[in-house]
Amino acid sequence: MKYLGLIGLLLASLAYGSQEEDYPWLESLDPGEGYKESGTRLIGLDFGLNPLERFNGKEKTLLISVHGSRSEGYEWIYPLQELDTEKSATFFYRWNDSRCYLNSAEKLNSYLSGVMKNFPDLEKVVLIGHSYGGVLVTSMVQNWNNHLPADIHSVAGPIGSEFNRGGCKYSPPKHTSDRAVFYQWKTQHHLDAAFKRLKNDPQNLALTGSVVTRLPESYRGRRLGHNWSISWVADELGPLN
Repeated sequence: MKYLGLIGLLLASLAYGSQEEDYPWLESLDPGEGYKESGTRLIGLDFGLNPLERFNGKEKTLLISVHGSRSEGYEWIYPLQELDTEKSATFFYRWNDSRCYLNSAEKLNSYLSGVMKNFPDLEKVVLIGHSYGGVLVTSMVQNWNNHLPADIHSVAGPIGSEFNRGGCKYSPPKHTSDRAVFYQWKTQHHLDAAFKRLKNDPQNLALTGSVVTRLPESYRGRRLGHNWSISWVADELGPLN
């Protein structure tokens, strides 16, 4: 769905479902046997900030999920269903992860400014970025200046050191905004298929004031690797109120 310039957001979220039967409303996604198909529907959304539910305009928390590189979408289904409540407005940010993250971060910040105007009762913003999406949300930590406070979560994000990708350079933040709380959720280096071949753990970021959690080695009887990390974090955070 093209994001409609943020005008008439609430009406758009109500109307869109009647136009697209296959639109991936959060309640329609299957975290069980149909997770692959559901993930394909989710990641198939057009670039932009996409609503995943119909809103009433009285939500207290704005929940924004930001996928990683070459995501198949399915890793988000259970976490978002676990986190979402009647008091949260849940969105999925679809972005071009093959290009520089900076442009997409700027677009997301612009989208957020418009979205907030449509929810007069909002009290905070929760941003969760996974993998390369963690890089995108981490880039917003230092200069978060929106009128609402933010909890910003990097899950299994390679945020610890400089690197070049997609024509731009990532540099770790040196401090956090006084309106943002930054959470680092780090997988076990030797168990994460995305990182285990690297000599040093790219998740390690020494940032004063951030809340750092190292995930365990297993989750629900299975190795806790890269994609499952979001589910573990969702269980830790619990439903957003």
